[in-house]
Amino acid sequence: MHKSDIFTITLPPTSASDLLRTRFGFANTYARLPERFYARLNPTPVAAPSLVKVNVELARNLGLDPQALSSEQGVEILAGNRIAEGAEPLALAYAGHQFGHFVPQLGDGRTNLLGEVIGRDGVRYDIQLKGSGPTPFSRRGDGRAALGPVLREYIVSEAMAALGVPTTRALAAVTTGEQIFRETVLPGAVLTRVAASHIRVGTFQYFAARGDTEGIRTLADYAIARHYPDAAQTNQPYRAFLDGVITKQAQLIAQWVLLGFIHGVMNTDNTSISGETIDYGPCAFMEAYEPDKVFSSIDRNGRYAYSNQHHAAHWNLTRLAEALLPVLEQETGSEEAALASAKEALAAFEPQFEAAREIGLRRKLGLFTEREGDMALAQELLDRMSVNNADFTLTFRRLCDAAAGPEGDVGVRGLFTEPRAYDTWAAGWRQRMNEEPTTAQTRAVKMRLINPVFIPRNHVVEAALNDAVMRQDFQPFEKLLEVVTRPYEDRPRLEWYSTPALPNECVTQTFCGT
Repeated sequence: MHKSDIFTITLPPTSASDLLRTRFGFANTYARLPERFYARLNPTPVAAPSLVKVNVELARNLGLDPQALSSEQGVEILAGNRIAEGAEPLALAYAGHQFGHFVPQLGDGRTNLLGEVIGRDGVRYDIQLKGSGPTPFSRRGDGRAALGPVLREYIVSEAMAALGVPTTRALAAVTTGEQIFRETVLPGAVLTRVAASHIRVGTFQYFAARGDTEGIRTLADYAIARHYPDAAQTNQPYRAFLDGVITKQAQLIAQWVLLGFIHGVMNTDNTSISGETIDYGPCAFMEAYEPDKVFSSIDRNGRYAYSNQHHAAHWNLTRLAEALLPVLEQETGSEEAALASAKEALAAFEPQFEAAREIGLRRKLGLFTEREGDMALAQELLDRMSVNNADFTLTFRRLCDAAAGPEGDVGVRGLFTEPRAYDTWAAGWRQRMNEEPTTAQTRAVKMRLINPVFIPRNHVVEAALNDAVMRQDFQPFEKLLEVVTRPYEDRPRLEWYSTPALPNECVTQTFCGT
């Protein structure tokens, strides 16, 4: 790292903390792309920034000093009141299909990309402020974020990371000292988000909609260099790039499904080409298993329901392939060959998704070899869970105890409205487990590394957000964050965090909060 890549902010000499310095190793590359890729502007300052949380572990992994980020000057950077030396603030341009309807210009309407850093793992990461004020892409919005949605994204994104799902991360959250006007008056906040990049399917659509083939090529070359360098070594790098994005999305959506996660708004502008989960708005983890479960307040037709997520992903990837057709045509030599290449790439999505899902389901059931009939066994369990209102997460977690011995069946049976439905299924499951070479105890240990006990349950999240927003009490937020970032550990006296909602506690919809 060159000295020119380091920027230092020194506190005033009179400050008691004048030895603290905030250092970022900015190594910006997106800002070197043509000006039509973004709008250059600074965040809009806020009235009275105050720190809620700094993600200490993540900060250190990025080579940042969490103590300096927590200082007065650090908080000013995280709120957008101070522009650190070396930052090149940008609002990115992109388009997107929103619930199937194309919008040719969306873009960062309330976010600001400060720049990029190289983490200690050698990976390049974007540092972005969310809720940092209006941009040329705001479409009459105020560009701000309310405290509740900021804390929701912090909790859920960090829980997803702990569960092993590729995701954007939360580096920090600050309140702004300002009011946000939505359905009601709410306290404002800014989230500092970290991502492998913020390039979306919609970014490619932005240039395709304008007939800007050179922009598509420039963006594809950049994405290949940043995320798919092996593609550059092939005879058809753009096809290899498309293949890579398809594979990552297939694996990602399979992970969502295996955890009972519902994204809620799988628009093309919310689909990252890096294969990360991005833009947590009306998202949720299912409790009772319902394949058609929807959480977005505006998804009235179930477009992004739990069981439709892989179909939505395939649809989004088809839009990416369409945007790439001009460069695929140059690569293959004809329009016909480009179309054939794109169709061939897209045809691989469903088999890859199903393969990842099947492997995951076997592991969740403690089956580590492949046998004919395994998927029928898994589907039978899911069908019985659906009919009997069984909690998705707890059913698989308690199966870990049942796998260790029949005495564990009691815990699983209690989740079914008709326990005999489980008993009938379990007989075939035990017969199948007898075909495995693994001992019962080893199997149970492996299953506990796959099936979490703690997820961000909607009613618990809402309770923590309510305390933070209405009473400025952040202790429930801190405690919930501590619990869900250790999701696979059995811990006593934390039953409330793992227990399904009572009827009066159910949260049936979550909202974007924009």
